[in-house]
Amino acid sequence: MNPPAARIESLTILIAEDNAADRLLLSTIVSRQGHRVLTAGNGLEAVALFETERPQLVLMDVMMPVMDGFEAARRIKQQAGEELVPIIFLTSLSETEALVQSLEAGGDDFLSKPYNRVILEAKINAMGRLHLLQRTVLEQRDLIVRHNEHLLNEQRVAKAVFDKVAHSGCLNASNVRYLQSPLALFNGDLLLAAYKPSGGMHVLLGDFTGHGLPAAIGAMPLAEVFYGMTAKGYPMADILREMNAKLKRILPVGVFCCATLLNLSFQRELVEVWNGGLPDGYLLRAASGERVALVSRHLPLGILEPAAFSDRCETYPLDIEDRIFLFSDGVLEASNKAGEMFGEARLLQLFERNRQPSALFDEIQRSLAQFRGAVQDDVSMLEVRLQPDSGLQCPPLAFSDSGVSSPLDWSVSFEFRAETLKHFNPLPHVLQLLLEVHDLRARGGALYTVLAELYSNALEHGVIGLDSTMKSDAAGFARYYQERVSRLQALRDGYVRLHLDLAPHGAGGVCWCGSRTAAKVSTWSAR
Repeated sequence: MNPPAARIESLTILIAEDNAADRLLLSTIVSRQGHRVLTAGNGLEAVALFETERPQLVLMDVMMPVMDGFEAARRIKQQAGEELVPIIFLTSLSETEALVQSLEAGGDDFLSKPYNRVILEAKINAMGRLHLLQRTVLEQRDLIVRHNEHLLNEQRVAKAVFDKVAHSGCLNASNVRYLQSPLALFNGDLLLAAYKPSGGMHVLLGDFTGHGLPAAIGAMPLAEVFYGMTAKGYPMADILREMNAKLKRILPVGVFCCATLLNLSFQRELVEVWNGGLPDGYLLRAASGERVALVSRHLPLGILEPAAFSDRCETYPLDIEDRIFLFSDGVLEASNKAGEMFGEARLLQLFERNRQPSALFDEIQRSLAQFRGAVQDDVSMLEVRLQPDSGLQCPPLAFSDSGVSSPLDWSVSFEFRAETLKHFNPLPHVLQLLLEVHDLRARGGALYTVLAELYSNALEHGVIGLDSTMKSDAAGFARYYQERVSRLQALRDGYVRLHLDLAPHGAGGVCWCGSRTAAKVSTWSAR
């Protein structure tokens, strides 16, 4: 013998039957099964009872006065909404068309007259299990919705903090255009830009592995290093080394950041480029239309140990209105509905067909939007062009202020000797000392310019004996800095002394009384 089926929980069952004898028979059978019974003599009464009592199952006769079972079933299903209320039609009809009509009207099953107690009990148990399953599904759905809303609220709070730390900096500058299309709330692609105290700007496009929150975990420490060290005047090489070391230290294995960092000097009309793992960027020259590939020559940030990391950059001269284009891999890997990738060849065709460089960014963006289907990756691209310093509105350097008063009356002297001059740039540390004075912070850029000019003159002319006439043309400019690197590497003697003097002035103001540098001519060995 088969084991008896497990009993379901007690249900409230509505019986709609115009025949009093059949109604009593059904009520007796159903109540003996342990269910609560409601009865109606026609379809209209059944609809009214359903509205007030909300039964879990309906036994509905097809042919009834006032309102037949078909219309009553349609109205009950409409009132039930997303709740599953099974309807079993009670019928003496045997024609196929009539049975199909019962199901189309909202019925879930039918029971032929005369009634069989065993079959009726089995059908009620089956519908009860179906009702219980649907209720469980709805409860789990509502639980998932609540959990999802809780998760989204947590992510919104985290995103607000994320946006304050990994903010866009000066990406809204007039010489910068960008597109950023994240796949999720958190973005694995990172666009950062900041003005340097010495003039010009640093620009970074980064692409962390993965998408969403796991991909964004490294963005905050990376942005903190980028903005903090740029504001303090650190050179590009030091920023790269610190970003790589920090990501290597904190990120789990398998998470790293492909990145391109630009160091734009508007006064010197140069750009330094470091590309680690991103697709080729391009320098588009306005005068000739020449396209120079900015090729990746390094591993991404966060992979190599500090000792193995290379901060070697490539330097390119720039003319006014020259443009640099950077892309994340989401641009090249964007797919259409056929699964075909946008690809490098299609991108280069856009460069070749373009006759108006100022419109190229829009043309790439439009072509990408027309080509791709559903977004499958974070998509970012960036355009930076060279323009005169006078065309940029550089805000003052930003600092967090604890409210503690700053020192107002002091003087200090430094002597930087050969080994320091070879491997270390002291200007960020000197600038940071000055910017501890609140009233000098608004002049941070001007201070850095003065200090950099004094230090460069003392080092390049006083210590290693370079001749500034070498910088009379672009080729000489490049030779000048090659010779500077060579002589610094061979430096054995010499020093630069720097003296700073600060004193109170007026009502609550300060006076930077000035700075002086002195240099001792060095000796070096030619290589």
